[in-house]
Amino acid sequence: MKLPALVISASLLVAGVIHLLPVMGVLGADQLATLYGLDFSDPSLAILMRHRAVLFGLLGAFLVVAAFRPALQPMAFFAGLVSVFAFLLIAWSTGNYNAAIAAIVTGDVVALVALGIGLTTQASARIRDPSRRT
Repeated sequence: MKLPALVISASLLVAGVIHLLPVMGVLGADQLATLYGLDFSDPSLAILMRHRAVLFGLLGAFLVVAAFRPALQPMAFFAGLVSVFAFLLIAWSTGNYNAAIAAIVTGDVVALVALGIGLTTQASARIRDPSRRT
């Protein structure tokens, strides 16, 4: 595997792992409280957040699979960037979040940088050789 393909795959793996971290929240309110530093004793809120954990699991799994499937990589970059940008925009525009959310913001900044590096590498490789798939 050539260096551009390795960089692209590594960037998707980093973003994928970051998106998989909240999956443990599907196990219940205690795990959600650990993740987010908030009280999830309201069953309705716990349901919504547990479902959110499932969705992050799906996205994280997609990013990891795309790391090894070049045909999926453009859609994976798109989905990952939408997720990260949306969360960061919401967090930064709202502000005043707790330390657990601040850690998630940091993780999403790492994911944003990784996805940016991967996407730039992919675009650069295609400019140099338009027949390349990675």
